[in-house]
Amino acid sequence: MQDSDYEKLKFKAGLEIHQQLDTSKLFCNCPSVLRKDEPDFEVERKLHAVAGESGAVDVAAAHEVEKNKKFVYQGYNTICLVELDEEPPHEINKEALKIAIQIALLINMKIVPMTQIMRKVVVNGSNTSGFQRSVLIARDGFIETESGRIGIQYLYLEEDAARIVEKLDDRVVYRLDRLGIPLVEIVTAPDIQNPKQAKEVALKIGGILRSCRVRRGIGTIRQDVNISIRGENRVEIKGMQDMKIFLKVLGNEVERQRKLSDAKKPTAMEVRNAMSDESTEFMRPLPGSSRMYPETDLPLLKISLGMINDAKKTLPKLRSEVEGRLKEKGLNQEMINLLLKQNKLEEFKELLRIVNNPQLITKMLLIFPREIASHKKIKLDKVEKILNTDILVFVLENLKKKKISESQVKEILERIVEGKSLGKSIKFEKVNFEDIEEKIMKILKEKPGLSEKAYMGLVMKEFRGKIDGKTAREIIQKLIR
Repeated sequence: MQDSDYEKLKFKAGLEIHQQLDTSKLFCNCPSVLRKDEPDFEVERKLHAVAGESGAVDVAAAHEVEKNKKFVYQGYNTICLVELDEEPPHEINKEALKIAIQIALLINMKIVPMTQIMRKVVVNGSNTSGFQRSVLIARDGFIETESGRIGIQYLYLEEDAARIVEKLDDRVVYRLDRLGIPLVEIVTAPDIQNPKQAKEVALKIGGILRSCRVRRGIGTIRQDVNISIRGENRVEIKGMQDMKIFLKVLGNEVERQRKLSDAKKPTAMEVRNAMSDESTEFMRPLPGSSRMYPETDLPLLKISLGMINDAKKTLPKLRSEVEGRLKEKGLNQEMINLLLKQNKLEEFKELLRIVNNPQLITKMLLIFPREIASHKKIKLDKVEKILNTDILVFVLENLKKKKISESQVKEILERIVEGKSLGKSIKFEKVNFEDIEEKIMKILKEKPGLSEKAYMGLVMKEFRGKIDGKTAREIIQKLIR
């Protein structure tokens, strides 16, 4: 479809983006760690729907109760009684709250000065308590896109659900390690006018989130899209985080709704799941306001001006700004992505203050450790632990004082990993350049007809840091002419 076709269909869409934060859990001090080993214990529960603040039982909750399933919860020694719903929640995590405030500021939102932590009824087993705790942090923001301004209605701070490990007809098995991990939920206004704009908005918000202290990797961000056409009922599509199928899923869902509308069949207010074949399937009725009621175990949450100002002091720069500055320093997109993905940006800045050589520093942080680990058959995390920031500072300080050359840096790092002392690792025997030229001539005669690049590799391997690349290249070029 063309953009004009979506306009004729009166297409409207909004996004709900859920992003885990990189802190301990939201209402206790347990670490936000997902375990792969066998659980330490299991408990079994059944859940019941309760009336929300309006006095009615939510339609989605009633739908889940009808399934009459048992829930098995597997736990570890890294969780506590809060996740088991055997102990009241602790005070809200101040670090998570600060990150949520920062995200809200970056998307031009108004912080709510006093807010009520709420319970959202969820009886599909993903919460041991039968509800999810959620609190409104900010409202009425916006982001700018190439196709216009998109409103951001709400930002919530809430606890993530337990994760499913097995689903059977009569029961579901969950792990409690994910339950309680803090996440923000960002809800856009229904300002999105076509699928392409929806994708642009998703990527823009994703970039803002990655600028902040959030968790990375599969499952740490989840995305839903709400769609309606011709002013009819909206449908919520879950599991829209795979950007490879994003446009196709939305296009197919619009076509499904159009056919229903043409046949004079009203679109049901329902939640559907995005499938790998780019279709959607029914999950449950769309929840309503009946599922919300106040959290009685926690006081009102006050967000003071001092808390907001404190968040502003350490407000992160947007990823797009950071990428632009790194490109100005001569780094390519691949190196930039690696620096940001591996959270090495602060180390990069620190090392750059010693020696203004961005290319060398990115190699020291990202490339050399991998090459050394592969060559020495050592695990990468062990190599990175040895080559910590203090070690890299030591090497760069000696480079700055011209005690070593740039071409010797990798050799020095390799010696340190091998266990040599710092003093011995930077000592190189003096070489006679006439002998070097003679040895290079021998290499060229033994391997005639190779390219200059191939000869460079052989020469640098032979001398292992005794000469720099510039000198080697000059000698090779002189001898092959």
